Amino acid sequence: MKISTRGRYALRFMIDLAQHGNENYIALKDISQRQEISIKYLEQITSLLSKYGLLLSVRGPQGGYKLARAPEEYTIGQILRTTEGNLAPVTCLETDHNECPRKAGCPTLPLWEGLAKVVNSYLDSVTLKDLIK
Repeated sequence: MKISTRGRYALRFMIDLAQHGNENYIALKDISQRQEISIKYLEQITSLLSKYGLLLSVRGPQGGYKLARAPEEYTIGQILRTTEGNLAPVTCLETDHNECPRKAGCPTLPLWEGLAKVVNSYLDSVTLKDLIK
């Protein structure tokens, strides 16, 4: 499993909102400057995060973005799964039902299941609030 640029930038974006938001909407250009991420790239990320209800947005001169909930209500796992999709280490674990024809005799399946459990459990135990402390 490798976290893409989109996932890393989404985390930086959400952390920036958590640090600077204070219930105010923050202009994308301000976050772009602080995080050194292009506005075009941030627009793609905000579209995705907004679609899944993680952000609130307002258009216009006083517009911008803010978190839809308090920082302690967002887990890093939730943000990464929104931007990256499933965080499974192998293809056969990407769906709820493992369709692999070799699963019954696969000696490595328990290893991959354990790894997926550890990774997801850890990422779901860390919140935005934890990262801004």
